[in-house]
Amino acid sequence: MAKAKIVVLKNGPYMVSGNVPLGKEISEVGSSGEPEKWVRGQQYPQDKEYALCRCGQSKHKPFCDGTHATVKFDGTETASRKKYIEQAGKIEGQEIDLTDAECLCAGARFCHPKGGTWKMAQNSSVPEAKKEAIRQAGDCPSGRLVAWDKKTGKPIEPELESSISLVEDPQAKVSGPIWVKGGIPIEKEDGATFETRNRATLCRCGKSRNKPFCDSSHIKAKFDDGDSSLKK
Repeated sequence: MAKAKIVVLKNGPYMVSGNVPLGKEISEVGSSGEPEKWVRGQQYPQDKEYALCRCGQSKHKPFCDGTHATVKFDGTETASRKKYIEQAGKIEGQEIDLTDAECLCAGARFCHPKGGTWKMAQNSSVPEAKKEAIRQAGDCPSGRLVAWDKKTGKPIEPELESSISLVEDPQAKVSGPIWVKGGIPIEKEDGATFETRNRATLCRCGKSRNKPFCDSSHIKAKFDDGDSSLKK
């Protein structure tokens, strides 16, 4: 079986190969008034290869229908080629540390409840704070936030199947990014590969200034792929 990978085509779609599962993932607001849980949504029939819209204007979302050529979409890659750790700051905690690459923020807001992930990490000698910091960091779809075990120096990552989820954000009434899970390689248009990570988010509204990655521009753009969950 071919290995899963995503290829960013020049000014075109994301070509996905390797029989990668594709579905929706909906953020659910908790008692804090902020997103606290991911809920599985619609699942698409599994296919060996498919092309996902990157310009945000396809009439057959989430799939590409060639509209990028008609609208002369400029998909020039602007994201840094540095590794995550080279882009991240570090917050020292008592039992865990937290790294934060703000440039990768996809605006999912799972880091907001209970004073925020940063505060929870700093207070991680308190069992509940430690647990919450690890959960919040792991729910960050872009992997902007990563919790690290101070004793082992290793990241505390959620176990994620190699798959792709299309994020929906009913609270903000927008469709979010393409959530790439489980270490699927993302190949640049020049054939090189971005650092492979457990979590990453790709822009699908076409407006990001950190292409191909999401920078939360979908919120300002009020991007809507037509998902019914946004109408609830």
